[in-house]
Amino acid sequence: MEVKEMPNIKSAIKRVKVTDKKTAANKMKKSEIRTVVKKAKASIAATSTDAAVSVKEAQTTLDKAAAKGYISKNAAARKKSRLTKAANAEA
Repeated sequence: MEVKEMPNIKSAIKRVKVTDKKTAANKMKKSEIRTVVKKAKASIAATSTDAAVSVKEAQTTLDKAAAKGYISKNAAARKKSRLTKAANAEA
């Protein structure tokens, strides 16, 4: 995040730094979540033999992300449900 003017107060300066650090970490984690889900969808679409493994990995990643607060638990449940439904339809 780009701050146009840095604050003068010491605690406000710290808040800007901490927010930037947390924003970067959250972006990285959300990107990882999207990548894992995308790989699982691709393996389901390709009807590969490791589709079950990739779906399981995606579900684990989603559970961990929900537990740590990167995404809401309802969003994680929804994504897991959709992946499982797609995997069962292809099987």
